[in-house]
Amino acid sequence: MALMLSKTYEALIAAGAPEDKAREAAEELAGYENRLASIDNRLSNVEGKLTVIIWAMGIDAAATIAILGVLLRAGRGLP
Repeated sequence: MALMLSKTYEALIAAGAPEDKAREAAEELAGYENRLASIDNRLSNVEGKLTVIIWAMGIDAAATIAILGVLLRAGRGLP
């Protein structure tokens, strides 16, 4: 037997659905739930990677501004 949502299955049976149809519907919903969980997991991974990229860009921008400040300050002393 494939994975299914037991509460959904029981609710469908209680509502008068035939047992085979209730089982198929509960299994189909379980499949969608698994797919959504997988998508959520992948989005969390992307969010973590994006955070690292944003931090790297911030550090790079700060270093660039610091280097430009040193260069511009040194450039003032030149004729």
